[in-house]
Amino acid sequence: MSKPKKWTKPEIKKQLEERGMTLTGLAEMNGLNPNTFRAVWSRTVRPAERALANFLGAKVEELFPDRYPIRKTRILDSAKYPSLESQNSNAAVDKLVAA
Repeated sequence: MSKPKKWTKPEIKKQLEERGMTLTGLAEMNGLNPNTFRAVWSRTVRPAERALANFLGAKVEELFPDRYPIRKTRILDSAKYPSLESQNSNAAVDKLVAA
């Protein structure tokens, strides 16, 4: 059982199966709700991600590279998200339309 170069959902499931484990079993071993544990494929569930990584002997960053490193700030690209006009800039126009 060698570690794959890239971890994918089918590869993770295959490794679990080869080791005689299921997601439900792993959830119960770690005291987590199995339904929450299964949500690890579609959203971030840090305890489930950590449990999977520990069981497979891999780093969490290897299993879920798109979720790590954890970003604390969000700086938006100004080319992609242009700044919005001030709400006060159209104040005179709004007063005329409202009248």
